Amino acid sequence: MRILRTYVYVDGLNLYYRALRGTPYKWLDLLTLCKRILHPQNRILRIKYFTTRIRPTARDPLQNQRQGTYLQALRKHYPEQIEIHLGHFLVKPAKFPLADPA
Repeated sequence: MRILRTYVYVDGLNLYYRALRGTPYKWLDLLTLCKRILHPQNRILRIKYFTTRIRPTARDPLQNQRQGTYLQALRKHYPEQIEIHLGHFLVKPAKFPLADPA
């Protein structure tokens, strides 16, 4: 069996908002998930986790603290396998042209 050196790229915000939000699986073990999804010949060298720091809101003032705790847990649990890349989330108003009923 040929070993495949594998890098996994994870979009953290999409993972959370599309798959984890509203479920009991928010403390997801990324390495275990990747190992279960990929074939046995895939040797995971690194997981690159891309996200941005979220801000507290009036509805959930502790969400940024929970995210920080999760990121810290990822770093400590798998220090050699997981790289966390923090970016910036830009909010822009959406602009759509008016529909032409003709």
